[in-house]
Amino acid sequence: MMSSTSSRTKVAKHALRCANNGSSNGVTFSSASAANSSKSAARRSHSSLSNSRWNRRLLPTALKLQSSSSLWMYQRPLYYSTEQVLRLRNSKVDETKTLYNANDEKENCGVGLIANLKSIPSRHVVEVADEMLVRMAHRGGCGCDPASGDGAGMLFGMPDSFMRTKAKELFGVDLPPMGQYAVANVFFPPGSDTKSIMGDCKAIMERFVKERGLTTVGWRPVPVDNSMLGKEPLDSEPITEQIFITMGSKTKDRKVFEQELLLVRKLAEEEATDMLGPESGFYINSLTTNHITYKGQLTPEQVSQYYKDLQDPTFTSHLALVHSRFSTNTFPSWERAQPIRMMCHNGEINTLRGNKNWMYSRGGIMESPIFGDDTSFLLPAVSDNMSDSGNFDSVLELLTKASNRSLPESVMMMIPEAWQDNDNLSESKKAFYEYNSCVMEPWDGPAMVAFTDSRYIGATLDRNGLRPSRYYVTKDDHVILSSEIGVCPELPEEEVKIKHRLEPGKMFLVDFETQRIVPDDEIKEQIASERPYSEWVQQGMMDLTAWAKKSGSIPDPMDFNVTNRKLNMFGFSSEKLEMLLLPMAIGGKEALGSMGNDAALAVLSEYPRQVNDYFKQLFAQVTNPPIDPIREEIVMSLVCPVGPEGNLLADVGPEHSQRLVVRHPVLTLEEMATLKNNEYKAPDGTSRFKCATVDITFPVGSGVDGMLAALERICDEAADAIQGGNFGEKGVQGVILSDKFAGPDRMALPSLMAVGAVHHHLIGTRQRPKAAIFAEVGDAKEVHDYATIFGYGCDGVCPYMAYEAICKMNADGMVEAMAKQEFTDEEIMKNYRKAAAKGLLKVMSKMGISTLQSYKGAQVFEAVGLADEVVDRCFTGTTTRIQGTDFEAIYRDLERFHADAFPPHTTEESILVRSDGQFHYRDGGEAHLNTPATMVNLQIAGRTNSREAYKEFARLTNEQNQKVTLRGQLKFKFDPSKAIPLEEVEPVSEIVKRFATGAMSLGSISREAHETLAVAMNSIGGRSNTGEGGEDPKRFLDNRRSSIKQVASGRFGVTSHYLANSDQIQIKMAQGAKPGEGGELPGFKVSDYIAENRHTTPGVGLISPPPHHDIYSIEDLAQLIHDLKKAQPTGEVSVKLVSEVGVGVVAAGVAKALSDHITISGHDGGTGAAAWTGVKGCGLPWELGLAETQQTLVLNGLRDRVKLQTDGQLKTGRDVAIACLLGAEEFGFATAPLIAMGCIMMRKCHLNTCPVGIATQDEELRRKFTGQPEHVVNYFFLLAEEVREIMAKLGYRKMEDMIGQTQHLEVNRKGQHYKSRGLDLSPLLTPASELNPAAGIRNLTTQYHGLDIALDNKLIAAAKDALEHKKPVVIEEKIENTDRTLGTMLSYEVSKRYGAEGLPDDTITLNLEGKGGQSFGFTLAKGITANVIGDANDYTGKGLSGGKIAVFPKPEVVADGFVPEEHVVVGNVCLYGATAGKAFFRGKAGERFCVRNSGALAVVEGVGDHGCEYMTGGVMVCLGETGRNFAAGMSGGVAYIYDPDGKFPARCNMGLVGLESIESTAEKEELFGYIKEHVDATGSSVGARMLENWDSSCKNFVKVFPHDYKRVLEERARAAEEAA
Repeated sequence: MMSSTSSRTKVAKHALRCANNGSSNGVTFSSASAANSSKSAARRSHSSLSNSRWNRRLLPTALKLQSSSSLWMYQRPLYYSTEQVLRLRNSKVDETKTLYNANDEKENCGVGLIANLKSIPSRHVVEVADEMLVRMAHRGGCGCDPASGDGAGMLFGMPDSFMRTKAKELFGVDLPPMGQYAVANVFFPPGSDTKSIMGDCKAIMERFVKERGLTTVGWRPVPVDNSMLGKEPLDSEPITEQIFITMGSKTKDRKVFEQELLLVRKLAEEEATDMLGPESGFYINSLTTNHITYKGQLTPEQVSQYYKDLQDPTFTSHLALVHSRFSTNTFPSWERAQPIRMMCHNGEINTLRGNKNWMYSRGGIMESPIFGDDTSFLLPAVSDNMSDSGNFDSVLELLTKASNRSLPESVMMMIPEAWQDNDNLSESKKAFYEYNSCVMEPWDGPAMVAFTDSRYIGATLDRNGLRPSRYYVTKDDHVILSSEIGVCPELPEEEVKIKHRLEPGKMFLVDFETQRIVPDDEIKEQIASERPYSEWVQQGMMDLTAWAKKSGSIPDPMDFNVTNRKLNMFGFSSEKLEMLLLPMAIGGKEALGSMGNDAALAVLSEYPRQVNDYFKQLFAQVTNPPIDPIREEIVMSLVCPVGPEGNLLADVGPEHSQRLVVRHPVLTLEEMATLKNNEYKAPDGTSRFKCATVDITFPVGSGVDGMLAALERICDEAADAIQGGNFGEKGVQGVILSDKFAGPDRMALPSLMAVGAVHHHLIGTRQRPKAAIFAEVGDAKEVHDYATIFGYGCDGVCPYMAYEAICKMNADGMVEAMAKQEFTDEEIMKNYRKAAAKGLLKVMSKMGISTLQSYKGAQVFEAVGLADEVVDRCFTGTTTRIQGTDFEAIYRDLERFHADAFPPHTTEESILVRSDGQFHYRDGGEAHLNTPATMVNLQIAGRTNSREAYKEFARLTNEQNQKVTLRGQLKFKFDPSKAIPLEEVEPVSEIVKRFATGAMSLGSISREAHETLAVAMNSIGGRSNTGEGGEDPKRFLDNRRSSIKQVASGRFGVTSHYLANSDQIQIKMAQGAKPGEGGELPGFKVSDYIAENRHTTPGVGLISPPPHHDIYSIEDLAQLIHDLKKAQPTGEVSVKLVSEVGVGVVAAGVAKALSDHITISGHDGGTGAAAWTGVKGCGLPWELGLAETQQTLVLNGLRDRVKLQTDGQLKTGRDVAIACLLGAEEFGFATAPLIAMGCIMMRKCHLNTCPVGIATQDEELRRKFTGQPEHVVNYFFLLAEEVREIMAKLGYRKMEDMIGQTQHLEVNRKGQHYKSRGLDLSPLLTPASELNPAAGIRNLTTQYHGLDIALDNKLIAAAKDALEHKKPVVIEEKIENTDRTLGTMLSYEVSKRYGAEGLPDDTITLNLEGKGGQSFGFTLAKGITANVIGDANDYTGKGLSGGKIAVFPKPEVVADGFVPEEHVVVGNVCLYGATAGKAFFRGKAGERFCVRNSGALAVVEGVGDHGCEYMTGGVMVCLGETGRNFAAGMSGGVAYIYDPDGKFPARCNMGLVGLESIESTAEKEELFGYIKEHVDATGSSVGARMLENWDSSCKNFVKVFPHDYKRVLEERARAAEEAA
């Protein structure tokens, strides 16, 4: 077995190579820095480490590998926070505008804990915790400098004997008993020991200690060794000292002591912050009697090296939390490292802005029964200066220390499991969760939180299970939980008695008082049963739907005579009515669009636009995953309690549940009438819920001042109504913002502005928790309107004009004409609400948010083109980076809407609903980038190679650009004195090598179109992209081969052979047409040819899930990059991102994750079909994303490590030149090449009816395709010639010299109008080189992936005879969790030599023992068999490509009583995207087993939730129980589930499958054979017992059979019979 030392040596080599190869400036290493030593010699000891296990650390090992004569110095650019960088380089921060924002930084991590159940402190716990942290180093992050980590730390139970010794040595004091003293590590600002700052901070703490009646024993300098630190952590290194505090004479007990310590910390931090400013470097790591934290801006390997306390043999503990941080930037901080005060967190709080707003607002009604008047010292509990984890920790601490809730109960409140519609939960637990939903909204997002207060230590997982967590329980009463197994390699298998995983929504809990692990059901049932929650919920909660039904309130009648006027006034158009509302009313779902969004941005539009149109939905990419709102709907909910909240800190009681339940946020007319006209009364007659209506209209002609006065008025009226009168009049519990009074003389405020302004006003006055906000408005009509209005705090909206519009269309016969059937008004309104709900769930899911309660007020949007004055007033905290439309412009748009409704001299009959052409080009309508004239000229240019036609195309396109895009607002700054002759510019043949065609899949477009693009790009040295539909292997050998092979969430056709035949592998994180969403290929597009390449069944529709299976987080993306690099060691790995706020920060994380190439896509491109909400309302222009990415990568010193590409409606040489100046090296094109081949933009791609044979699989239509490779080649050469002309004018001979030179661009003010004149594009044009002059601004070097130190190299050498001569070989090896993606490079060698056929079965047999690392056996090729004696981590067998895998425990362990079928043997997402081969697992698997399996056989003895999701082929046999939501989205293949107790049907998602018994003899024999193979491969006892009693066993199997798959098989059988 590889020793711990050799493992660290391997990682150390990787670190060194990463530094040397990752820097264009060079890096040298040695054992110490002279400067560093002199800097800190005065206050720190630098004694050499003893000859102990500490010498085996990564960086000392790294040092030993390098010459000791060289200096440990870094020539890399400095890594500071953005503010520091700008201050250092430009003196004044405010003078430099950038698109980077530190608030966008994200982090993901590795987390672990270890504890002794008997609370016995030991050195063993400390050493195992340290080893655990080191072995999750690949889950942490570092920048270019391997000695500068993103942060790591460990929390230990108070080391009592150690602290007593130190107190006696330093202070001559005998500390009181445990629990009567506290010790805390305190950070002081760097260099503060030479100034008065440190003394001032100490004085502050000591003063508050004294004021609270406690005693300061003294301060102890914490001995550290900083010789291994890199430049950045050294420059920001704090001085760390420990304060010793003892209980005062007046302090009653430990609990009171803890409360006083909390106040001391809060008060001291607040005063020090006031003195020094936020993030000053003063930070109290923890202040408690229970535990102490050692952390910093360190790598995992450095923690115990740096803190010498941890090396002391007398430092012992009975518990530990460990944390390794992966930040998306390279300037993390010491204080943001984890663990924090009570917890550490692997995940992301997606609803943070809303959570913080609600918590701040609750400060007005919070009072602690424990702290009383001192409660105010604890508030606010949230801050913009803390990370999401820091805010979570602070609120958790508040709940546990300022209320009478236990730690487990508080965690259950903040991260509830999915309790709605969960039949597996007891009624008492459901009641607990429903009650607490009235108390606090969930902190929603993917999360694994480990926590402790020393009474308990535990962990919990988010409701969707989107973070890995495995745990062992040993025979000597230790528990070990971490993000992966194998972190304690010295733990003998024989000592482990339990191997399990943390399940979605579940809690792992150790209770030290009872000295045992408390099962999830027991602790939650115990907490849920402590109080009568069910009774309180039933008696207290008011149901709006039931209230409306009981009240019988009648809505106002509709007057269709004036409907058209009102529709115009509220921004409706005939397009929206026909393309959006009608499909929603008829089919109960949104309509689809395709070919992207090429219409003008709202700020550039010359037409009036709604305020909602300025907001772009944010979406999850890389740092957290989206959710599938259809297949995983069980974890989502729209139900919300609204209205007055109780005191969060008060003792739990019935008053908290007295809230109104809104089951659907889009209210019916009857529900709104009930709220307006009724008062909900309790049985005793007292008023429980009453609303006040606030008119949000204002007089026509009153101007912008009148509009602003109306905003002020409605805020005041709402606040006054909630507050109540002066004579004891009780305030209302809800306010209704209504625009019903709008008409000829009054205009309505935009509902989004009104809601946002009132919501933020009430937050500011701390009244928001006292009442609900409802909206009765006419301008809410489409899903994006609802997404924005709820995102800014509305509790329910009644879209009365949308209802009136669809009812009028029904009355006019339009509904019947489209649907070919009649509907009642009630039916279409019900369908409309259903569609709105589905659309809203999809918007939430794109951000990874599960509940509307958490989404409300979360503000997950960026405003594009909206001025600060609007955002600050109505949408506080929302990002708006380029300014634009102000209040005056909004007022003008309202005037224009109103004028369309009430033009002079018109009758009701003459008013038509306006048509503005926002969705399809219309002459005289909204500007679009693609017009008939541009398309005609482009096609002429492509077919005839006409320069004149191309120039006309470019002229027309550039004119449209000025009306539509941000780049259209820019112009070149030509300096004639610097121009060069055109002949000196590099040739067209070199420029076109930078071009690539877009990722259009084989299936979405026809075979002919797909191959034409590939031939064209290969002929010019550019690159074509397969898209996510795979590629015909026959093309690998000729000029039809696509150089870029895409890997998307569907994993269609992704095999070892496919990946091996690439020059670049692109990971599709998001798609410009529909970021954050998956996709769907309808069955009529899945021809025999398409199905063969996708490894699926012809005629069966295919689902592409959102990317959340093996890309939970940044460290998981790093793992996938590692996987793909091993699958094609000589090629590049690229990550495709879509422009949104913070994409630059994400890109920095991607670069740190070792991607070679990054693509930034714009929101406007894409051939993929998507709901119009996604097409129009999500994603940003590539200009913003590219500029932000360039600036952020340069700031981080990462730009030179990656190539940067952009795409999104690039059409002309001008577009390419601007993209190059903004930072792009390469350029992607999709729409334009399609037009060159004949596309006429019918936008029917999803219907299979493309009239020119491009986006269709219909054989007749495909014959109409007339495109030729030459058409595309001609277009690209003409475009490149235009680029050359621009280069000559700018004075550049080579494009590489032009990259990132934004000084050649300026804003073009010509043609701007009342909205666009407010744009400020200067943040785009800030030269990145000014932000970090020492950094490269283009790609200059390559990433180091560590392939040369991979264990696969040894396997390849040992398999030489098999690879070269097909001779069978058997290889034996010990493996560890750090041996990630084992077998993949070996599979690459097989695939390169023998193609998809591979080798004969069992030619190469790997007999391995130990812990399989992540992605064990990724794309394992045919002919390779991998047997693992032990267990394995997440992603085992991912992409299995014909090989065989078996994982099973040692026979000796089984003989000793270990029962494998009761334990977890492999992790989450095993066999994801498997296409062929076999896998046998003796034991249980985690969540999402066999997702997208399309051809492999898998036998397992139990699986978690979401098994066989999206499966399209192959066979899965489960010999044990499954989790929930089995077979969601399963459209092919077969699963056999052993179900003797009949539990399985309730756990199966029956949407696409049926359940059958096994009747035929042939099928029974086939299943028998599968199980026998499993027994033979693993020695499975459960399988053997089944085979021994087969006649009875087979009756207990349930066959899961997809309906479509069954239909296709039956059709094939009939066809075969007829043919015979």
